[in-house]
Amino acid sequence: MNAEDDFIDYYKILQVDPDCDDRALEAAYRNLAKMFHPDHTDTADVEKFSEVVEAYRAIRDQTKREAYNVIYSRHTGYEFSVSQNDVPFHSSTLSDAEAHARILNFLYRSRRENAQDAGVGRYFVQEMLGCSDESFEFHLWYLKAKGYIETTEQGTLAITIDGVDHVITTARTAARDPLRITRTDSADGGT
Repeated sequence: MNAEDDFIDYYKILQVDPDCDDRALEAAYRNLAKMFHPDHTDTADVEKFSEVVEAYRAIRDQTKREAYNVIYSRHTGYEFSVSQNDVPFHSSTLSDAEAHARILNFLYRSRRENAQDAGVGRYFVQEMLGCSDESFEFHLWYLKAKGYIETTEQGTLAITIDGVDHVITTARTAARDPLRITRTDSADGGT
């Protein structure tokens, strides 16, 4: 989309509200891409698949999305309720913290079930998390740098001793603070 005359409603293609957050945008993309993918015999539609991929690529990046939103407002008259720049930074930070906890808990369970061969393929961890490649790489970088996870000789991901200690400490803290448990449970239920 180079010229405003060639306006394409990416939000309509992705079937999302223009004010949706990044998580909803990505979830819509994944759902539609799976549905229209050429390998999906019942609902395959190459043209719609291409539109969905183009739409997501055009607005998944925050800077590109902000620029698109200006054009979108001009063409549709839509007024965004909150500027993307006004979204509190801490909301994405909390989301990252939840993702880190989910990865560690997932790998912890794997280690508990099979202590000697606890590695889990990257694909399965990312699929459990349901995030983009870029987000996943950020989470892995952070957790590896903290020493909470490692890549095994087989190329899988596994929790380390420090990671196990972190999960246990977090569980103990949560057990002492029931309000925190309630808040976390309600947040998990909404994702």
